[in-house]
Amino acid sequence: MKLQGREIATGLRFPEGPVAMPDGSVLVVEIAGGALVRIGSDGRKHIVATLGGGPNGAAIGPDGKCYVCNNGGFDWMRSADGFMRPTGRAKDYAGGRIERVDLATGTVEVLYTHCDGEPLKGPNDLVFDGSGGFWFTDLGKTFGRLMDRGAVFYARADGSLIKEAVFPIMTPNGIGLSPDGGTLYVAETETSRLWAYPIKGAGEVAKEPWPSPNGGRLIAGLPGYQRFDSVAIEAGGNICVATLVRGGITVFSPDGDVVEFHAAPEGYCTNICFGGPELRTAYVTLSGYGRLIAVDWPRPGLPLRS
Repeated sequence: MKLQGREIATGLRFPEGPVAMPDGSVLVVEIAGGALVRIGSDGRKHIVATLGGGPNGAAIGPDGKCYVCNNGGFDWMRSADGFMRPTGRAKDYAGGRIERVDLATGTVEVLYTHCDGEPLKGPNDLVFDGSGGFWFTDLGKTFGRLMDRGAVFYARADGSLIKEAVFPIMTPNGIGLSPDGGTLYVAETETSRLWAYPIKGAGEVAKEPWPSPNGGRLIAGLPGYQRFDSVAIEAGGNICVATLVRGGITVFSPDGDVVEFHAAPEGYCTNICFGGPELRTAYVTLSGYGRLIAVDWPRPGLPLRS
Protein backbone atom coordinates (compact mmCIF):
# COMPACT_ATOMS: atom_id res chain seq x y z
CA MET A 1 0.00 0.00 0.00
CA LYS A 2 1.07 3.62 -0.49
CA LEU A 3 1.56 6.42 2.01
CA GLN A 4 -1.28 8.57 0.78
CA GLY A 5 -1.90 11.69 2.82
CA ARG A 6 -1.82 15.43 2.89
CA GLU A 7 1.31 17.52 2.65
CA ILE A 8 1.89 19.58 5.79
CA ALA A 9 5.14 21.35 4.88
CA THR A 10 7.77 21.51 2.16
CA GLY A 11 11.16 23.16 1.80
CA LEU A 12 12.51 21.70 5.05
CA ARG A 13 16.25 21.02 5.29
CA PHE A 14 16.33 17.26 5.87
CA PRO A 15 13.58 17.03 8.51
CA GLU A 16 13.49 14.23 11.08
CA GLY A 17 12.31 13.62 14.64
CA PRO A 18 8.64 14.63 14.31
CA VAL A 19 6.73 15.22 17.55
CA ALA A 20 2.95 15.70 17.34
CA MET A 21 1.92 18.42 19.81
CA PRO A 22 -1.45 18.77 21.60
CA ASP A 23 -2.30 22.01 19.75
CA GLY A 24 -2.11 20.27 16.37
CA SER A 25 1.33 21.57 15.46
CA VAL A 26 4.29 19.28 14.78
CA LEU A 27 7.87 19.78 15.92
CA VAL A 28 10.61 18.61 13.59
CA VAL A 29 14.36 18.97 13.56
CA GLU A 30 16.14 20.13 10.44
CA ILE A 31 19.40 18.20 10.43
CA ALA A 32 20.91 20.20 7.58
CA GLY A 33 19.49 23.44 8.98
CA GLY A 34 20.65 22.87 12.56
CA ALA A 35 17.27 23.93 13.94
CA LEU A 36 14.20 22.83 15.87
CA VAL A 37 11.12 23.95 13.95
CA ARG A 38 7.43 24.08 14.83
CA ILE A 39 5.04 23.53 11.91
CA GLY A 40 1.48 24.72 12.40
CA SER A 41 -1.56 22.88 11.09
CA ASP A 42 -1.64 25.52 8.34
CA GLY A 43 1.90 24.59 7.28
CA ARG A 44 3.55 27.74 8.61
CA LYS A 45 7.06 27.20 9.96
CA HIS A 46 8.54 28.83 13.04
CA ILE A 47 12.10 28.27 14.23
CA VAL A 48 11.91 27.42 17.91
CA ALA A 49 15.66 27.20 18.44
CA THR A 50 18.88 27.24 16.42
CA LEU A 51 20.99 24.34 17.64
CA GLY A 52 23.79 23.98 15.11
CA GLY A 53 25.50 20.66 14.52
CA GLY A 54 22.99 18.04 13.42
CA PRO A 55 19.78 17.83 15.49
CA ASN A 56 18.52 14.34 14.72
CA GLY A 57 15.77 13.13 17.08
CA ALA A 58 13.40 14.87 19.50
CA ALA A 59 11.01 14.04 22.34
CA ILE A 60 9.07 15.93 25.00
CA GLY A 61 10.33 15.34 28.53
CA PRO A 62 8.56 15.31 31.90
CA ASP A 63 9.23 19.05 32.30
CA GLY A 64 7.52 19.89 29.00
CA LYS A 65 10.82 20.81 27.36
CA CYS A 66 12.05 19.26 24.14
CA TYR A 67 15.04 16.93 24.36
CA VAL A 68 17.14 16.65 21.22
CA CYS A 69 19.75 14.14 20.08
CA ASN A 70 22.38 16.17 18.20
CA ASN A 71 24.72 14.10 16.02
CA GLY A 72 27.24 16.92 15.60
CA GLY A 73 26.61 17.43 11.90
CA PHE A 74 26.98 15.85 8.46
CA ASP A 75 28.42 16.83 5.14
CA TRP A 76 25.75 16.93 2.44
CA MET A 77 25.26 16.17 -1.22
CA ARG A 78 22.49 17.94 -3.12
CA SER A 79 21.36 16.91 -6.60
CA ALA A 80 20.14 19.25 -9.31
CA ASP A 81 16.49 18.58 -8.43
CA GLY A 82 17.05 19.52 -4.78
CA PHE A 83 17.34 16.02 -3.28
CA MET A 84 19.64 16.01 -0.22
CA ARG A 85 21.49 13.20 1.49
CA PRO A 86 24.16 13.03 4.19
CA THR A 87 27.63 11.93 3.07
CA GLY A 88 29.67 11.64 6.28
CA ARG A 89 30.93 13.64 9.21
CA ALA A 90 30.83 17.44 8.93
CA LYS A 91 34.15 19.23 8.48
CA ASP A 92 33.40 21.33 11.58
CA TYR A 93 32.23 18.34 13.65
CA ALA A 94 33.08 18.77 17.34
CA GLY A 95 31.22 15.85 18.92
CA GLY A 96 27.67 14.79 19.66
CA ARG A 97 25.41 15.91 22.48
CA ILE A 98 22.01 15.77 24.16
CA GLU A 99 20.28 19.15 24.30
CA ARG A 100 17.24 20.49 26.12
CA VAL A 101 15.11 23.22 24.55
CA ASP A 102 12.62 25.45 26.34
CA LEU A 103 9.79 25.67 23.80
CA ALA A 104 8.52 28.96 25.23
CA THR A 105 11.80 30.86 25.07
CA GLY A 106 13.98 28.89 22.65
CA THR A 107 16.69 28.61 25.30
CA VAL A 108 19.06 25.69 24.62
CA GLU A 109 20.97 23.78 27.29
CA VAL A 110 23.59 21.11 26.63
CA LEU A 111 22.73 18.24 28.96
CA TYR A 112 25.26 15.53 28.06
CA THR A 113 28.37 15.34 25.89
CA HIS A 114 30.14 12.32 27.45
CA CYS A 115 29.46 9.07 29.28
CA ASP A 116 32.12 7.89 31.72
CA GLY A 117 34.68 10.03 29.95
CA GLU A 118 33.81 8.72 26.48
CA PRO A 119 32.47 11.40 24.12
CA LEU A 120 29.10 10.93 22.47
CA LYS A 121 29.71 10.46 18.76
CA GLY A 122 26.39 10.77 16.92
CA PRO A 123 23.27 10.70 19.14
CA ASN A 124 20.36 9.83 16.90
CA ASP A 125 16.99 9.10 18.52
CA LEU A 126 15.43 8.90 21.98
CA VAL A 127 12.38 7.68 23.88
CA PHE A 128 11.23 8.53 27.42
CA ASP A 129 10.28 5.79 29.87
CA GLY A 130 7.80 7.74 32.04
CA SER A 131 10.10 7.59 35.09
CA GLY A 132 12.16 10.68 34.44
CA GLY A 133 14.63 8.99 32.12
CA PHE A 134 15.16 8.27 28.46
CA TRP A 135 16.90 5.74 26.28
CA PHE A 136 18.84 6.99 23.27
CA THR A 137 20.89 5.62 20.42
CA ASP A 138 24.31 6.81 19.32
CA LEU A 139 24.80 5.74 15.72
CA GLY A 140 28.42 6.92 15.62
CA LYS A 141 30.12 8.68 12.73
CA THR A 142 31.65 7.61 9.42
CA PHE A 143 34.71 9.54 8.29
CA GLY A 144 37.24 8.59 5.65
CA ARG A 145 38.12 4.93 6.10
CA LEU A 146 36.82 4.81 9.69
CA MET A 147 33.40 4.14 11.23
CA ASP A 148 32.52 4.33 14.93
CA ARG A 149 30.84 1.44 16.66
CA GLY A 150 27.51 2.59 18.05
CA ALA A 151 25.89 2.32 21.47
CA VAL A 152 22.61 2.64 23.36
CA PHE A 153 22.50 4.83 26.47
CA TYR A 154 20.13 5.63 29.29
CA ALA A 155 20.01 9.10 30.88
CA ARG A 156 18.03 11.11 33.40
CA ALA A 157 16.20 14.20 32.20
CA ASP A 158 17.55 16.23 35.12
CA GLY A 159 21.16 15.72 34.02
CA SER A 160 22.06 13.53 37.00
CA LEU A 161 22.83 10.23 35.23
CA ILE A 162 24.03 8.86 31.92
CA LYS A 163 24.78 5.17 31.53
CA GLU A 164 25.88 2.93 28.66
CA ALA A 165 23.40 0.08 28.25
CA VAL A 166 24.48 -1.62 25.00
CA PHE A 167 27.90 -1.62 23.30
CA PRO A 168 28.92 -2.36 20.62
CA ILE A 169 26.02 -2.25 18.20
CA MET A 170 26.15 -1.53 14.47
CA THR A 171 24.66 1.88 13.56
CA PRO A 172 21.75 1.92 16.06
CA ASN A 173 19.10 4.37 14.94
CA GLY A 174 15.38 4.13 15.82
CA ILE A 175 14.42 3.27 19.39
CA GLY A 176 11.08 2.52 21.05
CA LEU A 177 9.38 0.89 24.02
CA SER A 178 6.72 -1.82 24.02
CA PRO A 179 3.25 -0.83 25.33
CA ASP A 180 3.98 -2.37 28.73
CA GLY A 181 7.34 -0.60 28.92
CA GLY A 182 9.17 -3.88 29.43
CA THR A 183 10.94 -4.23 26.10
CA LEU A 184 13.33 -1.87 24.34
CA TYR A 185 13.40 -2.02 20.54
CA VAL A 186 16.42 -0.81 18.54
CA ALA A 187 16.68 -0.62 14.74
CA GLU A 188 20.10 -0.84 13.07
CA THR A 189 20.48 1.26 9.93
CA GLU A 190 23.08 -0.56 7.88
CA THR A 191 22.00 -4.13 8.70
CA SER A 192 18.23 -3.45 8.47
CA ARG A 193 17.79 -5.51 11.64
CA LEU A 194 15.40 -4.92 14.52
CA TRP A 195 16.51 -6.01 18.00
CA ALA A 196 14.70 -6.41 21.33
CA TYR A 197 16.06 -6.11 24.88
CA PRO A 198 14.09 -6.97 28.05
CA ILE A 199 14.43 -4.04 30.47
CA LYS A 200 15.69 -4.93 33.93
CA GLY A 201 15.87 -1.42 35.36
CA ALA A 202 17.01 2.13 34.65
CA GLY A 203 19.75 1.69 32.07
CA GLU A 204 19.85 -2.09 32.53
CA VAL A 205 18.78 -4.62 29.89
CA ALA A 206 18.96 -8.40 29.74
CA LYS A 207 21.24 -9.67 26.99
CA GLU A 208 21.39 -12.75 24.82
CA PRO A 209 24.67 -14.71 24.77
CA TRP A 210 26.95 -15.04 21.79
CA PRO A 211 26.40 -15.31 18.80
CA SER A 212 24.17 -12.25 19.26
CA PRO A 213 26.55 -9.48 18.19
CA ASN A 214 25.09 -6.94 20.60
CA GLY A 215 23.16 -8.91 23.23
CA GLY A 216 19.84 -8.27 21.55
CA ARG A 217 17.21 -10.77 20.49
CA LEU A 218 16.69 -10.53 16.75
CA ILE A 219 13.10 -9.62 15.94
CA ALA A 220 13.38 -9.20 12.19
CA GLY A 221 15.61 -8.34 9.28
CA LEU A 222 14.88 -7.49 5.67
CA PRO A 223 16.35 -9.05 2.53
CA GLY A 224 18.23 -7.15 -0.13
CA TYR A 225 19.68 -3.70 0.29
CA GLN A 226 17.45 -1.83 2.70
CA ARG A 227 18.25 0.37 5.67
CA PHE A 228 16.36 1.22 8.86
CA ASP A 229 15.77 4.62 10.41
CA SER A 230 13.29 5.71 13.09
CA VAL A 231 10.79 3.59 15.06
CA ALA A 232 7.25 4.21 16.32
CA ILE A 233 5.06 1.77 18.23
CA GLU A 234 1.36 1.12 17.70
CA ALA A 235 -1.01 0.79 20.66
CA GLY A 236 -1.40 -2.92 19.89
CA GLY A 237 2.36 -3.50 20.00
CA ASN A 238 3.32 -3.51 16.31
CA ILE A 239 6.65 -1.86 15.53
CA CYS A 240 6.67 0.65 12.66
CA VAL A 241 10.12 1.12 11.16
CA ALA A 242 10.99 3.84 8.67
CA THR A 243 12.76 2.01 5.86
CA LEU A 244 15.30 3.69 3.61
CA VAL A 245 16.31 2.86 0.02
CA ARG A 246 13.05 1.05 -0.74
CA GLY A 247 11.37 3.99 0.94
CA GLY A 248 8.42 3.53 3.26
CA ILE A 249 7.21 2.23 6.62
CA THR A 250 7.62 -1.47 7.40
CA VAL A 251 5.24 -2.68 10.13
CA PHE A 252 6.42 -5.67 12.17
CA SER A 253 4.51 -7.68 14.74
CA PRO A 254 6.30 -8.21 18.08
CA ASP A 255 7.06 -11.73 16.81
CA GLY A 256 8.85 -10.34 13.75
CA ASP A 257 6.25 -10.97 11.04
CA VAL A 258 5.85 -8.27 8.40
CA VAL A 259 2.30 -7.01 8.88
CA GLU A 260 2.39 -4.59 5.95
CA PHE A 261 4.54 -2.15 4.03
CA HIS A 262 3.52 1.44 3.26
CA ALA A 263 5.46 2.67 0.23
CA ALA A 264 6.70 6.28 0.26
CA PRO A 265 7.28 8.51 -2.75
CA GLU A 266 11.03 8.71 -2.03
CA GLY A 267 13.83 6.59 -0.59
CA TYR A 268 14.59 8.79 2.43
CA CYS A 269 11.41 8.03 4.37
CA THR A 270 13.08 8.62 7.72
CA ASN A 271 10.67 9.08 10.65
CA ILE A 272 7.13 8.41 11.82
CA CYS A 273 5.16 9.58 14.85
CA PHE A 274 1.50 9.40 15.82
CA GLY A 275 -0.89 12.22 16.66
CA GLY A 276 -4.37 13.55 15.99
CA PRO A 277 -7.66 12.12 17.27
CA GLU A 278 -7.15 8.67 18.82
CA LEU A 279 -3.53 8.81 17.56
CA ARG A 280 -4.72 7.61 14.15
CA THR A 281 -2.66 10.12 12.15
CA ALA A 282 0.90 9.22 11.19
CA TYR A 283 3.23 12.13 10.61
CA VAL A 284 6.03 11.04 8.28
CA THR A 285 9.21 12.87 7.27
CA LEU A 286 10.37 12.53 3.67
CA SER A 287 13.77 14.00 4.20
CA GLY A 288 15.48 13.95 0.82
CA TYR A 289 13.03 16.47 -0.62
CA GLY A 290 12.28 18.13 2.73
CA ARG A 291 8.62 17.23 3.23
CA LEU A 292 6.32 16.45 6.17
CA ILE A 293 3.13 14.56 5.38
CA ALA A 294 0.15 13.37 7.44
CA VAL A 295 -1.37 9.95 6.72
CA ASP A 296 -4.50 8.28 8.09
CA TRP A 297 -3.16 5.19 9.85
CA PRO A 298 -5.08 1.89 9.99
CA ARG A 299 -4.53 1.47 13.75
CA PRO A 300 -3.91 3.84 16.70
CA GLY A 301 -0.41 4.70 17.80
CA LEU A 302 0.92 4.23 21.31
CA PRO A 303 0.77 7.32 23.54
CA LEU A 304 4.32 8.44 24.30
CA ARG A 305 5.58 8.63 27.85
CA SER A 306 7.32 11.73 29.10
